[in-house]
Amino acid sequence: MNHGSMAHLDGFQYGWVNPVAAYVIASAGAAIGLRCTARALTLEPRKRFGWLALAAGAFGCGIWSMHFIAMLGFMVDASTLVYDIPLTLLSLFVAIVVVGLGIGYVGYRENRTGTLLISGVLTGCGVAAMHYIGMAAMQVEGAVSYAVLPVVASVAIAIAAATAALWMTLHVKGLPAALGAALVAGVAVVAMHYTAMTAVTVTLDGRPAGTGVVASQFVLPLAVGIVVVLTVAGIAIAISPQDPEPGSRPAPEPIRVDLFGQEYPAQQQPQHQQQYQYQAGQEYRTPEPRRR
Repeated sequence: MNHGSMAHLDGFQYGWVNPVAAYVIASAGAAIGLRCTARALTLEPRKRFGWLALAAGAFGCGIWSMHFIAMLGFMVDASTLVYDIPLTLLSLFVAIVVVGLGIGYVGYRENRTGTLLISGVLTGCGVAAMHYIGMAAMQVEGAVSYAVLPVVASVAIAIAAATAALWMTLHVKGLPAALGAALVAGVAVVAMHYTAMTAVTVTLDGRPAGTGVVASQFVLPLAVGIVVVLTVAGIAIAISPQDPEPGSRPAPEPIRVDLFGQEYPAQQQPQHQQQYQYQAGQEYRTPEPRRR
């Protein structure tokens, strides 16, 4: 009976090119996703769905792209390495849906510790589920097994950092906070990926690798599709109206596009109409303009 032999695994075939590129795309997706989440929380609940869906798409596409950019630098000696396309697409679907559930939970619930923790667990589990489904799509000439401790550590890293990024989005305002939250989320995804990869062992036993395709064959459509999604989301953030923070004067906006039917321009609202803003599930009234 052929028990096979351990294969040598190299996760940095091209040096630091893949980890750095993976971190950049993960941070970009997280930045857009978290900004869409923050924008949604400035609206009343019934008008948040469009922004939260856009956040899930940007975040999910970003972490999925990160995974396969990193996997381009992964090599198994003495074995071909191909990917099952249906499972690969399933990993993308799971990333968007599960991360969307996490973001949606914090988007429609009151700003409490329990809400944040549940949302962080859902979002982190979405990141981890995407990774392990993507790994299940990987086919080699042997058997793939995992060590338990690195797997548990990778899931814990994803949950902890996703919770931290969501906390920063909810509680710390301004561009520096948004960038900080995105960088934290980028660290979460990349650290989770490479921690999880330390759990992998491949035992070569001569079995065929399967009928999948090599990663390089779907890198170009992947890159084009993800760039389009992130670009559309970024443009949506740039051109859509945003309410000012309480106590501050509204900044002049050269372009105002009511992307998701979220509000009327201020000059078209009746003066007697009561205006509200919603911030992280808590309602407050905006001050009325003084009458001359």
